[in-house]
Amino acid sequence: MAAIASAQQAVGLRKPDQQQGQAKQGLIVIAHRGASGYRPEHTLAAYRLAIQQGADFIEPDLVATKDGVLIARHENEISGTTDVAAHPEFAGRKTTKRVDGVAMTGWFTEDFTLAEIKTLRAKERIPLVRPDNTRFDGQYAIPTFAEVLQLAKRESRGGRRVGVYPETKHPTYFAKEGRRIDGTPIGVSLGAKLIETLVAEGFTDPARIYIQSFEFENLIELEKRWMPAAGVELPLVQLYDDFYTAKPYDVTYNVSHGANLVALYGGLIGQVEGGLNANTLYGAFATEKVLQWMKANYASGVGPWKGSLLPRESLASKVDANGDGKAELAGQGTSLVHPMLGWALKAGLQVHPYTLRAEESYLAQTPGGIPQSVIAEAVQLYGLGVQGFFIDQPDQGVAAREIFLDLSRPLRDR
Repeated sequence: MAAIASAQQAVGLRKPDQQQGQAKQGLIVIAHRGASGYRPEHTLAAYRLAIQQGADFIEPDLVATKDGVLIARHENEISGTTDVAAHPEFAGRKTTKRVDGVAMTGWFTEDFTLAEIKTLRAKERIPLVRPDNTRFDGQYAIPTFAEVLQLAKRESRGGRRVGVYPETKHPTYFAKEGRRIDGTPIGVSLGAKLIETLVAEGFTDPARIYIQSFEFENLIELEKRWMPAAGVELPLVQLYDDFYTAKPYDVTYNVSHGANLVALYGGLIGQVEGGLNANTLYGAFATEKVLQWMKANYASGVGPWKGSLLPRESLASKVDANGDGKAELAGQGTSLVHPMLGWALKAGLQVHPYTLRAEESYLAQTPGGIPQSVIAEAVQLYGLGVQGFFIDQPDQGVAAREIFLDLSRPLRDR
């Protein structure tokens, strides 16, 4: 922490509550679920703090309630992020479902009305990693997407325009596969609800919105159907899970259910080597041909997992890099950069990797064995050409941008 403070002082940064979050020279800082390193994620408190710390965009993950209202939660299973288990009136709604092919046991947003969701309170999702955040457990309500947009509008003043970067979570599950606890289909299009809410709130400035999803069908449908129907045009960002192990669930589901792939994906099919099948990995979409097609047809940007973009190797033994007596740093950079980065930039796509986190367990050494702070990691990414990144500690992302821009100035101008 002392090194971070010194770095911030060296470039003359103001205190977080005085910072003005503005994209500088096209570089942005995206507050991942708000300032989730300092407050329980997806709460208005986390979003408000992120704005105070200078973030350009705040990021809500969106799922739907039983009555079709979008709320900000990392998952539709909410036992890890709310106090629902402590509510005896909801004990009978605990159940097991398969979400994107994975069995999950708990309580699910689609089985609760918004009024019922509003009786719950948020809690820290990873208390062992962020014990300081647990002091806020039970204090904050679960916000709707509309409330997040309203916060962004209220905080946009003095020439500052706060942006919002929503993600649709499990859109195939909500639209096609998922069922409520009573067995009825959910049948909710998260894309349609997203656009409906943006229009209702008057939040349709394309300079203040990016819409992201890990699924391809969802984004193509937004581009071809929901946005034209509403008369809006907003930038879409294709997220990527691990290139080598993860599969986009919409492709797996649609192939296995005999869907008309041409109707859903159009020319994308011809760009993927070998076509689409139930085992197609994200890496098949990280090629020059696919990226060029995406740019030409629906995407303004891509959001790759940083571990795919900058591969790491596991250390033989963990390192105590911050001197707190706990050896938690477990990885080392390889000096390799996946060619997707160059291909995406060449195609004119924005590149916004995820997720940067300041805690030692999420960090790595350089190939030369020097432990990196999250600020150093962020400066490295800016230097490689990315235009932004998702970060849990937005103040440190802002500090990294200031350091990078300061170091990029000619010596005569410093």
